[in-house]
Amino acid sequence: MKAIDVSVIISTYNQPKWLQNVLWSYELQNFKNFEIIIADDGSNKETEALIDNFLTQSDLKITHVWQKDNGFQKTKILNKAILKAKAEYLIFTDGDCMARQDFVATHLKMRRENCALSGGYFKLNKTISEAISKDDITKQKCFDAKWLLNKGLKKTFKLNKLTSFGKKAWFLNTFTPTKATFDGMNVSLWKKDILAVNGFDERMTYGGEDREVGERMMHNGITFIQARYSVICVHLFHERPYRNDESIAFNKSIRKETKRIKSKYTDFGIAKP
Repeated sequence: MKAIDVSVIISTYNQPKWLQNVLWSYELQNFKNFEIIIADDGSNKETEALIDNFLTQSDLKITHVWQKDNGFQKTKILNKAILKAKAEYLIFTDGDCMARQDFVATHLKMRRENCALSGGYFKLNKTISEAISKDDITKQKCFDAKWLLNKGLKKTFKLNKLTSFGKKAWFLNTFTPTKATFDGMNVSLWKKDILAVNGFDERMTYGGEDREVGERMMHNGITFIQARYSVICVHLFHERPYRNDESIAFNKSIRKETKRIKSKYTDFGIAKP
């Protein structure tokens, strides 16, 4: 049996409709030898039922990793998902980010040793997000700039993410002022490199928890490569009721210390002291 080339880790929490759209987008990938690990931070039975039903109709290889709902504990469920991943290369994304059909293939094509790919995302508004059908995903309309503009999307420079290929994509990736970071909605890396820094810091809740693990990886010699105009996913609209100033301030204090001491490892990650 051929080894899995890449594990796609998708985080989710009580967004079954969006997760269904996302899973449909992965059925259409033009590269097939991947698995999906759904990192579920305590969703109710509706999400479990969706995944179980999806498995009866799909050839996708899906593992559902769930933990009890105890507030925003994304870092903990992602660490559990990392340990479940069978592949040596990982893509991290979210259950509200639909992947263009070349998404997995492009991540693999661009991967490099001692590097991670920083992909970013293209954000959709609520009206367009709710209007997208399975047919729109199947025909890749939701990744088409003209279709989105006809649906009322505002025309901005960010549309270049959907229209850039080849030399144009290379140019924009190379000269964008946006720094390449660990953005949990779209990033890929070697499993060994995130294990080397002990994964995500489980003290952290919402706010920069993904950037912090990336900063430790950078301190440990990993270069983040900008790929935001090449590896494309579109972000479906949702509210963030879990956002609060206290957790953001706490996370900032951890990141500040990580940067100050150039930390390469956390004692609060996958392996505990």
